[in-house]
Amino acid sequence: MSFRVLLEEIRKNLLLILKDQKISDLTFALEPAKEGFGDISCNVAFLAAKRLKMKPNEIAQNISKQYEKYLDGLVLKVEAHPSGYVNFYANDAKLSQIIIKESQNKDFGSIAIGNNKTITVEHTSVNPNKALHVGHVRNVVVGDSIIRILKKAGYRINTLNYVDDSGLQVADILLGFKHLGFELEPPSGIKFDHYCGDEVYVKTTEKYQTNPELEQKRNQILKEIEDGNSDTAKFAFEITSRVLSEQLKTCWRIGASYDCLNFESEIVRSKLWPEIFEKLKQMNLIKFESDGKNKGCWVILGDGEEDKVLVRSNGTATYIAKDIPYAAWKLGLVEDPFYYKKYSEQSDGKILYQTSLLRNDLPKRDYSSDKVITVIDSRQARLQDIITGLMAKFSENKKEYIHLSYESVTLSSETANSLGMDTGGKSAQMSGRKGLYVNADKILDMLEQKTYDETKKRNPESSEQVLHDIAKNVAVATLRYEMIKQDLDKIITFDTTKSLSLEGDTASYIQYAFARASRILEKSSMSPNFEANYELLSDKYETNLIKQIGKLDLAVQDAVNNLSPKIIAKFCYSLAVSFNSFYEHVRVLDAEPNLLNARICLISAFQTCLRNSLDLIGIKTPSRM
Repeated sequence: MSFRVLLEEIRKNLLLILKDQKISDLTFALEPAKEGFGDISCNVAFLAAKRLKMKPNEIAQNISKQYEKYLDGLVLKVEAHPSGYVNFYANDAKLSQIIIKESQNKDFGSIAIGNNKTITVEHTSVNPNKALHVGHVRNVVVGDSIIRILKKAGYRINTLNYVDDSGLQVADILLGFKHLGFELEPPSGIKFDHYCGDEVYVKTTEKYQTNPELEQKRNQILKEIEDGNSDTAKFAFEITSRVLSEQLKTCWRIGASYDCLNFESEIVRSKLWPEIFEKLKQMNLIKFESDGKNKGCWVILGDGEEDKVLVRSNGTATYIAKDIPYAAWKLGLVEDPFYYKKYSEQSDGKILYQTSLLRNDLPKRDYSSDKVITVIDSRQARLQDIITGLMAKFSENKKEYIHLSYESVTLSSETANSLGMDTGGKSAQMSGRKGLYVNADKILDMLEQKTYDETKKRNPESSEQVLHDIAKNVAVATLRYEMIKQDLDKIITFDTTKSLSLEGDTASYIQYAFARASRILEKSSMSPNFEANYELLSDKYETNLIKQIGKLDLAVQDAVNNLSPKIIAKFCYSLAVSFNSFYEHVRVLDAEPNLLNARICLISAFQTCLRNSLDLIGIKTPSRM
């Protein structure tokens, strides 16, 4: 609870005061105050002004006076600001004791707003024809962070990864292998997903410009894949399985894991699509075009926009025709046609399952829920809006289908140049089809090497294993933090050098604060006794840090309400800034024994809070950097 205890006490007492004023239905806001205006500010006087026919400042003064009888709790004093806000100042000693002691609870920062309800989250969903590039990483990190945050808020989560193993991009690489002479085995030392994306996919798509007949062969391959029983479909399964296996290694390296892999080919071959197709017809949501540019196609009627093709004139389904039944399955609007089997054990020890149309004796699994969050980039906004609208009509708005959109990732000109891309001094827009992208593995390798070199300079006595562990943790932290520290609707320009800086808003800066705290605890050679005299922690740098620690659960709630991992990233940075100010201005190890113990308790509380908050965005806390 921590800082929330103060908020609840103030709210309870204000309700009693309002009741005396014959007002009982005002929905006022309590929020952390700006610096210099106490700890909590309230807008209650503005809301009550019309009812009481008084000026907000007069009401604020009246409330402040009436609140004096409640000053034996966590509030030390109350002031009416001339603007009309009521500002509350905490009893720092009492609040510090609550926050520091509660920080040692295993679930510190948790909030019980989910009530164990289930939410299905789908993320990653990279076509199995290439490796993950740094743009895909934003999807993985946003999705994984949202899941961690929702779990902290008391929700049960189904984590899905949609595998588009029957789309055009898969047909492209099959064309390369079957008709353009590409070898099935990559050169020595090259991951198969890198080979498929960098060589087979890019060079095959280049051929379409000079040989249009290849597109007809690709379309034929696409139909044979959808058939399911053809040799082409079996070959597609072999290739996509190999690519997927390598993709997952990258995802696990980043720290993500999943509950179930859902294969598009099985959705196509299941009985879901005919059922949904008939329902769309019955509800007059689609029509067959007899003439015009979409002649022979089934289209979704556009609400003020151009109609969207659902089934092409050659009978092949478009992306959205496959995604509609999948969305209905995620919401539990159709009977589940799948069986489930184990795919593998993941790096975190969790078993990953996959859908299957082949009957087995394993228990059926349920990955549906009444609320679905699909993490897909903003370029798919219109398609997702169509699906969201259809799901609302199918379920009569009893279920919720959310498209969590994010913008693209570019590379700074310096980073692109260091990776062999000539951008003419501009940031690099990525395109998998054109081969203009940087594999996530390559970025991680570069970050690891840079971190290893710097850590070895600072810690020459550390073992190679320790140095490599730190390098891996910092590399992943750097990449993850850069993917979520901005608003989701902002384009990211990723720069390897700036992201590794120990100054400013970077993961390294935050992790270094944790390492500093570890060093102090190590030098103190003592275990904290949390039955401390917290009145001794009266310095402003101490109280500021304590209050920041106490706001973790408020940040979690805000992040859940807005589906925004940036809020947690911002909290982590603010926490690190507060600690570093404390570190620069407060002498810990020179203090007398009682004060030393209280400060050691505070540092321990800081570490717990930072560890818990960084875990919400998938970042680990090395004790040395």
